[in-house]
Amino acid sequence: MIAFLRGTLLEKQPNQLIVDVGGVGYDVSVPVSTFSAMPDTGREVKLHIHTHVREDAICLFGFATAEEKTLFEKLVTVSGIGPKLAVTVLSGLSVADLVAAIRSGEAARLVKVPGVGKKTAERIVLELRDKVEALAAGAAAAAAQPAATALSAVEQDVVSALVNLGCQRAAADAAVRKARAAGTPEEFEPLFRRSLELVR
Repeated sequence: MIAFLRGTLLEKQPNQLIVDVGGVGYDVSVPVSTFSAMPDTGREVKLHIHTHVREDAICLFGFATAEEKTLFEKLVTVSGIGPKLAVTVLSGLSVADLVAAIRSGEAARLVKVPGVGKKTAERIVLELRDKVEALAAGAAAAAAQPAATALSAVEQDVVSALVNLGCQRAAADAAVRKARAAGTPEEFEPLFRRSLELVR
């Protein structure tokens, strides 16, 4: 299964990207939030991927953040929600807003998303309310830093390495930013070691 893609962005549309990875063009469906986070065509992109296998097709769904992917994967476990509707829900509400609506039982906010009826919205709230607690902290941290500058490729690699070691993504992101602000060189090994000290 494909879980992550890093390559050159060949084409982009609000719900679709084509990413060149080693000469192979991958067609990836994305929510509007991920589309908005993409650079111009010809630039490198990194996407968290959910591979959806059907009898007649293998479909890739891509996300700019791990939190979006996690929430997508929780949405498709809800009865009556397929991957296309899950992408639509993530296009209609940010991760922070969607998590807040689910936690507070605001089915009415979900009904405003095209394709989501009252019964579907109620099922989302009922089935996911207890499953989004871990996402709530990450969404709150992201919302608290709306003006944060984007991380460089090296910094993103360090964040990914820290997350692979079991650190929370928000804590890893903050540690990398602190390490860079303290003058640590933008090279993987020294930045990783300093960030690891700070994240603890």
